[in-house]
Amino acid sequence: MREATFRFYAELNDFLPPARRQRDWRHAFWGHPAVKDTIEALGVPHTEVDLILVNGRSVGFEHPLQGGDRVSVFPIFESLDIASLVRLRPKPLREPRFVLDAHLGRLAAYLRMLGFDSLYRNDFEDEALVRISCQDQRILLTKDRGLLKRSILSHGYYVRAIEPRRQIVEVLRRFDLFSLSAPLSRCKHCNGLLEVVDKQEIVDRLPPGTRRSFDEFRRCEDCRHIYWKGAHYQRMVAFIEEILAMEACTDDLRNSQ
Repeated sequence: MREATFRFYAELNDFLPPARRQRDWRHAFWGHPAVKDTIEALGVPHTEVDLILVNGRSVGFEHPLQGGDRVSVFPIFESLDIASLVRLRPKPLREPRFVLDAHLGRLAAYLRMLGFDSLYRNDFEDEALVRISCQDQRILLTKDRGLLKRSILSHGYYVRAIEPRRQIVEVLRRFDLFSLSAPLSRCKHCNGLLEVVDKQEIVDRLPPGTRRSFDEFRRCEDCRHIYWKGAHYQRMVAFIEEILAMEACTDDLRNSQ
């Protein structure tokens, strides 16, 4: 029987029992298990981890634990460049693209509203989510911790919040996305990009009232859904402004730390 000292940092503590949060603690183990297997056995999905230091040196997931090791485990540093330190994956995902599980439909709609490429279907099976994440290099957003422990996954995040408005702010903060948003550039129905379309090209598809009152339109390149600046548009703009205003709160939080 051997022992190693572990400490998990920042939001990784969400996965630990209260007695192990924000502190050093001893973990007993047999043999020389890979540090990834030990971290996941302790409850933390490997997709949430971006840097592991063993005795002050960055190591990969396959690194074997030794008796007396001191292990520090850090979450994803989306707003810092630690490429020279990390030994866990070839490169970070800085073109944020997502695939979401069946519990996060409203979050998917909000991400699309802000212009982020977000795949969602309420009938995606777990195997399909994992395959899409790996093949398309998409960050898997999920409420299922076990799903993030799939060994082939490299990028994923467990969404903590329950209410969708809190979820979108959480994801924007977690991946430092406020400055990357492109509001109202994607279709909320299918995730396709929107293009400006001439009114005469679609006039036969417009309700009579819309035909009389509006002249500017956009159309989804994929599903061909048509958008215009009706009453719903002002509500969406107000919502977007409210969400993006949370960036100032995020900056205040960083400056206070």
